[in-house]
Amino acid sequence: MKNWMIACALLMVTIFTSPLVSAAPDLEVNTPAISAIKNSMQARHTSLAPHYASGAIGLTNNGLIAMHDATAVPLKDRQNINVVVAAENADRNALYKEIANGNGHPEWEGGIRDAFAGRWIEKAQSGWWYQDASGWNRK
Repeated sequence: MKNWMIACALLMVTIFTSPLVSAAPDLEVNTPAISAIKNSMQARHTSLAPHYASGAIGLTNNGLIAMHDATAVPLKDRQNINVVVAAENADRNALYKEIANGNGHPEWEGGIRDAFAGRWIEKAQSGWWYQDASGWNRK
């Protein structure tokens, strides 16, 4: 019985002092850099929204956006939408990095990216395209 109690005590000490036990990231953390990125993304959203609705672009499973159906964009406008998509993805990548840094854990960037990928898809409007492990789907 005494050995069992010692083993339980050691297990509890190991669990509660383990570096694997950590707080969840604060996805709502805000810094001047995060605010600037969010403002940039918000300003761009009005030019992206029609392309989400038409199916030209969609949300990827890695927290970015991508061309889903280029034929939904007139040929003369495709270069412009590619530039806008690239700018959005640059901001998204910067956002994930800044949120990780804002939490004091740059190593959390991948987990934050995954969390946002799920959030973006969850908040997508009906009819928008998104990716999951099986490929493209329409919400």
